[in-house]
Amino acid sequence: TRIWLIVSNPADILEYRGRFRGHVVQYNYEQGNMNKRPAAPTTIDEYIAGCAPEARPVLEQIRAVVRETAPEAVETIKYGMPTFRLNGNLVFFAAFKTHIGFYPPVGGPAALKKALARYAGPKDSLRFPLAEPMPYELIRRVVTQRVKENAAKAKARAQTKK
Repeated sequence: TRIWLIVSNPADILEYRGRFRGHVVQYNYEQGNMNKRPAAPTTIDEYIAGCAPEARPVLEQIRAVVRETAPEAVETIKYGMPTFRLNGNLVFFAAFKTHIGFYPPVGGPAALKKALARYAGPKDSLRFPLAEPMPYELIRRVVTQRVKENAAKAKARAQTKK
């Protein structure tokens, strides 16, 4: 048996669970913001403001490194994460509980890949632990490499259109 309840107070759920033992009970909240998620950020400033206080200075510094390394890059939010675009997606980054995720599938020299190996995460992502010093110079090298890769791709696309 499936029972639907419409409640306006989440505390009511505990009362109703006792009454309908053995049944699948689903709840809808008719009033309040119980089903509403906070609005997704639309700017990098909004994203950083919504992060944990200990992650904010790190995110601001990563943002500054990317801006300094690729001043022509445009800031945006994609997939709910701060994104820099220059001839396509350049880099994404995001704050998590224990690390900063950095999402550039990086190619390039073997020396760079070796330096990144320590931070390798799933699907070509990088995970920089918040408990360790942030490798800003390595981030700068990654952004520089991504600028080169995206410029080469843009040049190749331009040549195929001719």
